[in-house]
Formats: sequence, C-alpha cells, structure tokens
Amino acid sequence: MKKRTNANAYDVAKKAGVSQSTVSRVLNNYPHIKETTRRKVLQAIEELNFTRDEIARSLAEKKTRTIGLIIGDITNPFYAESSKIIMKKANELAYDIIIGYTDYRDTNLDKAIQTMIGKRVDGILIATTERTNKKIPELYRSGFPTVLYNALIDDQEQSNFVVVDNEKGAYMAMEHLIQLGHTKISYISGPQSFLNLSNRHTGYKKALSDYKIPYDESNIYQENLNLSDIVSFVEKLLDKRNRPTAIFAGSDQIALTVMDTILKRGLKVPEDISVIGFDDISLSSNHLINLSTVSQNMVEMATLALNKLLMMIEEQIDEQRIQLTIDPILKIRKTTGPIKIKNE
Repeated sequence: MKKRTNANAYDVAKKAGVSQSTVSRVLNNYPHIKETTRRKVLQAIEELNFTRDEIARSLAEKKTRTIGLIIGDITNPFYAESSKIIMKKANELAYDIIIGYTDYRDTNLDKAIQTMIGKRVDGILIATTERTNKKIPELYRSGFPTVLYNALIDDQEQSNFVVVDNEKGAYMAMEHLIQLGHTKISYISGPQSFLNLSNRHTGYKKALSDYKIPYDESNIYQENLNLSDIVSFVEKLLDKRNRPTAIFAGSDQIALTVMDTILKRGLKVPEDISVIGFDDISLSSNHLINLSTVSQNMVEMATLALNKLLMMIEEQIDEQRIQLTIDPILKIRKTTGPIKIKNE
C-alpha cells in the first residue's frame, strides 16, 4: 500500500507544471482540457498519492457537492433506472448522491428532506410526492434548489418540475386500444393523491368521452400500490361475465403484474386481453415481454432534472421557475392487438 502523504494541490500543480486552477478543473472533470494536460495532472496525483480534502473544500466553497435524491420505492424499476441515470451523470460532474425513499408516504418524504438538509446537501431531486405536500412550496420560497421529476403538486406555481405530459400519454394509450376495437377497457393505477397518476386517469376518461364510450367504475382500480391488492382486483375482473377486453395500467410495473395474473388463469395476451403500460422501463422491451407502453423519455427527464438542479446550485440559471413538460411516446409492441370477435 502507498503511504499517504501531505501533498496538496500546489504540490500537484508544481509537479505537473500547470496552474492550481488547472488541477482544480481536472479534479472536477471540467471539459475542454487537453488530454495531455489531464494525463500530466493525474500522473502527478498518482505519484504524490494526493488526496483531496473534501471537508476543507466544502467549507471554502460553502458547498458539499452532494445532492439528495428522494424516490418512492427502490424496487420499482422506474425509480431504480432513473436513479442510475442521475447517479452516473452526477458522478461524471463530481457530485455525490444521497438516496432516500418514501414508500409513497409524504410523512417519510418530509423526514427525508429534513435529513438531507441536515447533511448539508446542495440541492434535492424529488421523484415522488402527494399533490398536497406543503414542504415543497416552503423549499421553493426559501430558494433552496429543489426540482421534482415524475411528480407534481397542486400548487405548481410554488415548485420546479420536469415531467412528462401524463394526460396526453394516457390518452394516446387509450386511443390505441380503442382503434383496435376495444370498448371495455379497465384502468388500474395508484391513488388520486398523486397528481401524475390523477392526470393519467383524466386522460383515460377524456378518451372514453371523446369516443362516446361509457365510464364503468367497476373496471377502475385507484387504490394503494400494493401488488397483491392489484392481483386480487385483476382476478375479480377476470371473473366478470363481461370482462374487459383490454387493460390500461398506470405503470409498467403494474402492467407486468396484470399480465402475470392473466397468464396464470390460462388466458393469452393479447389474444384474450390486451395490456398496455406507462413508463417504458427497460424490461418492457425484452423480447419475451414486448410490452406496449407509453414512454416517459426517462433519460431525457432524469438528465434535464439533474442539469437544471445543478444550474440552480451553481447559480447559472435565470428562470424564476423551472417547469418543463416532455412529450410522451407511444411504444406499440406485442401485448396489444385487435379485439377478439366471439363466434355467435
């Protein structure tokens, strides 16, 4: 093992034959540095066994170069994949990430926010919140850098966000099913207390209304996101005499649970029941699944949210509010098909 030395940035700069500011730019992964210069600095760091004093740097800069990331559930593929995108990009820019999760409860969200502020994070990304949350407007009014992604609150004027157009995406999914001949379409999602899910329900209802299809409350599930409860609801749907011919799931995770329940009954997707999801997680495009879904443009959403937050932290942004809505993309695969006509 190499013995730790007391070398500092000045020593590194002297050995590499560059300025201290150049050493700082290399350490912080700044672009537009000649590769030969970068290699000289890195070699000097290696030879001197230089370790940057992060505590001293944070005190000098009044920043910790740490970001809080609050998600709903780490086992949910959407949160896992979007978190990976954010962590990779943040790491490239020399920022660390502290992750907290809420289990979809705002009491946990408020605790996570307080914990992260206590750890002196420079800003917070929030991927889940109920629509009536009061803490987020407080952060906004205080000027503390905070950006929502995949989440909205009712008081949108008091928040920064990057989201997909959830209502439009749901409408696109429904229109696809309706154009395939389906009129008995179930909607299975989480509670209306989450505004992004509420907006998807609005898109579902609007499509039914525009195509003169009756709204059937018995085909709707908008309760908690417990997958066992969703399985029970799907089983009841399948027992109905005039069961739905298609199911629109409010997330891909729900759609996969729906498909599993259908297949366990000996039915086929899409021959007996079409299924479409929302999110476009990576598993959805697997050739064994090929789930039709609505893409949230996850990479664009997560990257935009992080970039805007960093601009706020580094005071490189002029907007009073960041309010970006991304267009959804309909991904038609193999779990949706024309309605099956029964022989008379």
